[in-house]
Amino acid sequence: MNTIEEFVIKFAEQFESEDRESIKASTRYKDLEEWDSLTVLTIISMVNSTYNVELIGADVRGANTVEELYNLVVSRM
Repeated sequence: MNTIEEFVIKFAEQFESEDRESIKASTRYKDLEEWDSLTVLTIISMVNSTYNVELIGADVRGANTVEELYNLVVSRM
């Protein structure tokens, strides 16, 4: 399993214009300027291809921080 740090890096890579270095495990990703429905789909795709875990939009909406999303992914592995 990848670590939380690796997950944060992969998560941050899904953003084009955000300062990727500013995204941390504690980041409330819904507050990011670039956060939108397309980003949700990109995150879902990244999780599916990298971790072989299927998420739906409600899963992403239900978490608040990158760490909470990571914990959800880990719980489904």
